Amino acid sequence: QVRLVESGGDSVQAGGSLRLSCAASGYTMQSSCMAWFRQAPGKEREGVAAVNTGGENAYYYNSVKGRFTIAHDSDRNTVYLQMNSLKPEDTAVYYCAAYPGITRLSGCPAAVTAYNYWGQGTQVTVSS
Repeated sequence: QVRLVESGGDSVQAGGSLRLSCAASGYTMQSSCMAWFRQAPGKEREGVAAVNTGGENAYYYNSVKGRFTIAHDSDRNTVYLQMNSLKPEDTAVYYCAAYPGITRLSGCPAAVTAYNYWGQGTQVTVSS
């Protein structure tokens, strides 16, 4: 069975950094889009970043562009989200998601509904 496990969430002051990890079992992050989404209290789940593991092309939503970096480590079958210059509005539960079987080397879907596998989420709290 496919299992995605996020880790690395913590409480941090504004301006600080965190690195989230998403480790997969029963699934190889190959020819896939791996993405990070987040959901803040009272808000809908929104996209953060995605990477096409075929061409290792990364994509970012405007709210995090320039601050967050997504990376795929094929040897560890893990996707990371490096978060720098954190803001209180980044506070949310962060989810890892996978869209397998993609044939193109670039591009990833933005919609939550496109992703087949999801992790349980990890809490990120940014205080002022």
